[in-house]
Amino acid sequence: MRESTQAKRAGQRYRKQRVRRKVHGTAERPRLAVFRSNRYISAQIIDDDAARTLAAANDLKLEAPSFEGLSGKVARAKAVGLALAEVAKAHGVEQVVFDRAGYKYHGRVAALADGAREGGLKF
Repeated sequence: MRESTQAKRAGQRYRKQRVRRKVHGTAERPRLAVFRSNRYISAQIIDDDAARTLAAANDLKLEAPSFEGLSGKVARAKAVGLALAEVAKAHGVEQVVFDRAGYKYHGRVAALADGAREGGLKF
């Protein structure tokens, strides 16, 4: 029997809250928050103390990048990570805490994290 949509959403909210209880961004180490939909992926760097978004990137208008061994949405996620790291560096952010928002650290979420690390962010 299939799980109802309402129960699935409740599980997603619970997993997201569980991660957020442990992860908090400060001015020295802001939070890198990931949002993943079926089609797109986006990420923000947030200072929770000041309740301010320092940098953001998404793949809404991103060209299809080419990385060896990656294609499609995973390659776009890595490109978002690289773009976010570039914007963060411009704002003086070098270290972050990674907020996967309840998503498994796998596939697009892991590719975004790898791209951010390659771009120079430390976490």
